[in-house]
Amino acid sequence: MKALWDRIQESRDFIAARWETAPQAGLILGTGLGELARQISVEAEIPYEEIPHFPRSTAPSHSGKLICGTLFDVPLMVMEGRVHYYEGYSLQEVTFPVRVMKALGTQTLVLTSAVGGMNPQFELADIAVIEDHICLMPDNPLRGPNDDRLGPRFPDMSQPYDRRLINLSCETALQLGIPAHKSVLVAVPGPNLETRAEYRMLRQMGADIVGMSTVPECITAVHAGMRVAAFSVVTDMCLPDALEPANIDQIIAVAERGGRKLQELILELFRTHGKQLAAG
Repeated sequence: MKALWDRIQESRDFIAARWETAPQAGLILGTGLGELARQISVEAEIPYEEIPHFPRSTAPSHSGKLICGTLFDVPLMVMEGRVHYYEGYSLQEVTFPVRVMKALGTQTLVLTSAVGGMNPQFELADIAVIEDHICLMPDNPLRGPNDDRLGPRFPDMSQPYDRRLINLSCETALQLGIPAHKSVLVAVPGPNLETRAEYRMLRQMGADIVGMSTVPECITAVHAGMRVAAFSVVTDMCLPDALEPANIDQIIAVAERGGRKLQELILELFRTHGKQLAAG
């Protein structure tokens, strides 16, 4: 297999041949957020399977397309659907698109996802603005020999999510009347949901929400020197003493309802603070 650096360059060159603009921001859309891609002024649309070395998404409601264009005059790349560790990919494969975004010029990465809510103050379809995380994935996207061209051997994680963007997001949500909570995300491998005992443990560890993505992408982005903002939609309540069997159809429906609120928030952020959001 070719070295990671070489694979990144091949993917970068393929995309650059179809879209000449250098992106300033990258956006990864999770469950229920696909409609946000419709708001982009599209200049190129590329299925993942056409891009050299790109992983293919197999998760429900993830279409698997790279959208290139502008949002309120900010050039950006949008992943309409991500891939997950539970799909059988290594975390280096999961985060490969982040590497390609950086190689093309992206300075800021915006992550979205659907999560379970463990904080009893949260409600279904609320927005979580992630301010920190706990990683319980059984691997790390930076494991293996380090290529100094991609980032340092030991990246600092004291501020994995940009504090200025966190505050800006919370202020914007308040102005829009959208319930938003600063939150700690715990990342688990999936694909099964957690037991009552596991939810109790995760909550006692200090987590507000639990999900199966975002954290590996954040780690990779920080390693690459990118700023990160991350948002999640609370799609099911994971309260141990009131836990009900998971209904995936209902979870997706709540994700779409919350996704409309998150879409409104992200659009307003780009409309009013686009240059600030995208600045490196």
